[in-house]
Amino acid sequence: MVSRLDELVGFEPLSPGHSACAGCGAMIAVRQVLLAVPQPYIVVNATGCVEVVTTQYPNTAWRVPYVHVAFENAAAVASGIEAALRVLKEKGLARDHRVVVIAGDGGTADIGLQALSGALERRHSFLYVCYDNEAYMNTGIQRSSLTPHGAWTSTTPFGKAGPKKDLIAFAVSHGVPYAATASPYFWKDLANKVRKALTFDGPTFLHVLAPCNRGWRFDPSLTMRIAKLAVETRYFPLYEVEEGKYRINYFVSRPRPLEEFLRLQERFSYLLRPENAHLLEELKREVEARWEGLVRLAGS
Repeated sequence: MVSRLDELVGFEPLSPGHSACAGCGAMIAVRQVLLAVPQPYIVVNATGCVEVVTTQYPNTAWRVPYVHVAFENAAAVASGIEAALRVLKEKGLARDHRVVVIAGDGGTADIGLQALSGALERRHSFLYVCYDNEAYMNTGIQRSSLTPHGAWTSTTPFGKAGPKKDLIAFAVSHGVPYAATASPYFWKDLANKVRKALTFDGPTFLHVLAPCNRGWRFDPSLTMRIAKLAVETRYFPLYEVEEGKYRINYFVSRPRPLEEFLRLQERFSYLLRPENAHLLEELKREVEARWEGLVRLAGS
């Protein structure tokens, strides 16, 4: 049945009736990803913010085949679905469905890392999308391994110590044919990477920054501005790794000051105090070191 919404903007895989926060970067990113995926496909969604706001019993916001699984096993379930579809397709009993995994940073970089590693090593053919809001947002804003250095969370009230985990390097270490970063502000870059990822036979990986106004403590109207500044300050570079070759998609030759990105978010207020200038400098060194390493890998 075609709805009025579909007539106006085309098929929407997610109903607008979900309960996400205003300005939720994760929901913006997930919608962009799904609009770029050709039909038919099956979504496997780990427990997390996206699952919580879209599947409140007895309602659902999903208009495509959808499987909700636990925090830790999204990649394992996707592996089973992909393997079953392959067998059924060989027997002429199934169509060529794509499998798209959607999970947050906790369900990807922490709790789900073992299952993800196994699925990547076994070469199951699916697109794994991590929407990264840099903490466990739906359970109380606790720190994850993707929380950046110096950021406030409910378990790091004086700022997290230590750098953010490099998810793309983790995926690349498994020999995946394609891995990339993306930001919802640069929507065309994100959509192109989704479509490109789906052309490969094997596991592909997309790491998408997902600003969270509740956990990052900013006004909901600033979501896209923050998503843009994250790239323009080199905090979150846009790049891809295709068959082991690194390519920077948005080369920031003259970065904006990192403070422009940090000051919009109260989670960095402790870091920006004058007496903590040394902590701010440490974060700046981390950001520049990551960028310089990326430039070397890309041969730019």
